[in-house]
Amino acid sequence: MFSVITFYALAGIAIAAAFMVVAARNPVHSVMFLILTFFSAAGLFVLMSAEFLALLLVMVYVGAVAVLFLFVVMMLDVDFVEMKQGFLQYLPFGAVVALILLTEMVLVGAAYFKGSEQVAKLPDDGVSNLEAIGTLLYTDYAFFFEAAGLVLLVAMIGAIVLTLRTQEGVKRQDVSKQIGRRREDGVEMLDIKSGEGIGS
Repeated sequence: MFSVITFYALAGIAIAAAFMVVAARNPVHSVMFLILTFFSAAGLFVLMSAEFLALLLVMVYVGAVAVLFLFVVMMLDVDFVEMKQGFLQYLPFGAVVALILLTEMVLVGAAYFKGSEQVAKLPDDGVSNLEAIGTLLYTDYAFFFEAAGLVLLVAMIGAIVLTLRTQEGVKRQDVSKQIGRRREDGVEMLDIKSGEGIGS
């Protein structure tokens, strides 16, 4: 019975949050509702013993949303001073979303470890689908898994290179000049007479 209540609670929160993603006028609120939707859907997958899909939603999609907004901030030259001033404005709303996420995690954890009331049970061999998929990925499909990681690494480096801007007048470190610097280039010996200051 507890797992059924948890299912309906998560499903209701997911539907309401998904509606608010498109209904909210503030883009920051939309992102928070989107993260809440992903967490609710991940909780539903955990109830069905689909831990891999739950981790995929949380780690890939929620992480992708955060990284996407990071690159948007880098590309748009957002005023960080103005952003910090508006931080307190979104703090209550973010606290409410965080409280809902914490409640969902407690409900899912309690329903998952009930055992007898679990929506979907493990196979007879006792191996979870997360362990089975991990074993398969790192044995038969290890090459393709590593190749996909390499492609993502190249894409991340490309995004960083595209957002890197060079501006005139900005001092940058030149290691070769620092190493090749001589004492004569940085030290000047002056014979200052008594009662006289250092001239320009």
